[in-house]
Amino acid sequence: MADDNQADLQIEEGGSKKKLIIIIAVVVLLAAGGGGYFMFAGGGDSAPATLDQEAGASGEALPAGPSAQLGSALYVAMPRPFVFNVPGAARDRVVQIKVQLLVRGEGNEEAAKKHIPLIESTLLSVFAGTNADELSTAAGKESLRDEAVVKVQEALEGVESSKVVERVLFTGFVMQ
Repeated sequence: MADDNQADLQIEEGGSKKKLIIIIAVVVLLAAGGGGYFMFAGGGDSAPATLDQEAGASGEALPAGPSAQLGSALYVAMPRPFVFNVPGAARDRVVQIKVQLLVRGEGNEEAAKKHIPLIESTLLSVFAGTNADELSTAAGKESLRDEAVVKVQEALEGVESSKVVERVLFTGFVMQ
């Protein structure tokens, strides 16, 4: 009887070793596959293409002017989208806008990042002054974007003595 129990234990130990080897092999293959994916696909943390790179790819020249002399175009993303209510003729609407700022040069990029709370506050006050009827047209969105860049530049000029932001870009716009 004792010999039968020892034989069963030896069979089970052999099966456990095979299972362990298979599990280790699967884990190694998954780790190698994940490492290969990040090597070839990139980490996803790459910076967005600048206007200079886009212009070089399409063959168009960037306009010459004071903003072109400050440095390459960089984008500063607002940390969270703006969500707010706007009144409409028929009913009130909820709007969500994702915003990025176009700046020239690393100095302006750092200044914009440093003053994100001021920029957010300024943009919220601009967005609060609109209504759903204006935002439903392309011209209304364009005028809101133009007003936003003017107000942000004025606010930053008061603390940085320069406009810092060249453009306000709406990278996401949803109105319900």
